[in-house]
Amino acid sequence: MVTNPVAPTPELQLNVEKTPSETIFHCSGRITSSTSSQLTHAVRDLIPEKKPIVLDLSKVTFMDSSGLGALVAVWVSAKKGGSELKLVSLGQRVKDLLRVTGLEQVLAASRFPDTPSF
Repeated sequence: MVTNPVAPTPELQLNVEKTPSETIFHCSGRITSSTSSQLTHAVRDLIPEKKPIVLDLSKVTFMDSSGLGALVAVWVSAKKGGSELKLVSLGQRVKDLLRVTGLEQVLAASRFPDTPSF
């Protein structure tokens, strides 16, 4: 008996929204060892535009150490490339991960200067 294969849902989905002032990545799913390079490459490709890059993490359901490494890697790349990386709408799990690893202050940036992102 043959069953109809169902295409698996990608673990990480990145929807890119470009505005005149910034590029926003709406991330959903899991940022793990199998998806972190997808995020890293997508963000690094847009750093030469020198516009602020916003990572909306509101729909990220899970992040492992590779995902955390990807955030640090794109933050460093953005800084070196003359761009700014902002993390917004972090879920509690991601907030806890950043707090536990001590990266909360390093990566803390807000889309709005008077409103902390975490």
